[in-house]
Amino acid sequence: MDFSFEKDLVLENERAILSPLLLNDFDHLLPIATHDPSLLQYSPTPIHTSELLQAYIQTALKERRIKFRYAFSIFDKELGQYAGSTSFANVSNYDRRIEIGWTWVGRQFQQTGLNRKCKHLLLQYAFDDLNFERVEFRIDERNKASRNAVEKIGGKLDGILRSHMLMTDGFRRSTCYYSILRSEWPDIRKVL
Repeated sequence: MDFSFEKDLVLENERAILSPLLLNDFDHLLPIATHDPSLLQYSPTPIHTSELLQAYIQTALKERRIKFRYAFSIFDKELGQYAGSTSFANVSNYDRRIEIGWTWVGRQFQQTGLNRKCKHLLLQYAFDDLNFERVEFRIDERNKASRNAVEKIGGKLDGILRSHMLMTDGFRRSTCYYSILRSEWPDIRKVL
């Protein structure tokens, strides 16, 4: 099956619901986005003000229309609250690969297992439903927490693109590329 940007995709397990990001998610996500300005310190897209979050959502919706990125809102079923956002992007149905990224959750949801459950949903969809061969992750080299999280779920470092992206503060970010292959998924699924 090919990935479809037109389909309204909802992924759910015992902990999380991932739903297509919509304009009306702004009110749910605003308290999380504005609570801590350093939440996305390693992201090229800040969200720590009302205006920045609005722009983030507008960009996500535009990128879905042009078939670049499919953003989700994250709802934590255990706490009964919206927690953040994550995305599929850089989809190649021909090459059978997809990227997981643009992930952020509020500080109160970090290290609770929520992000891991979200990654499980996304990986399960990519490998079991889409039958894709490869899932990719791009992470700022300085972001040790995200790198450790991807490594803990079985992501392998493919390499580092030096001076890869310009950040909003003028810093030139080096980007770590990680991947999980279809052949690795059965063992990873057991761990998740």
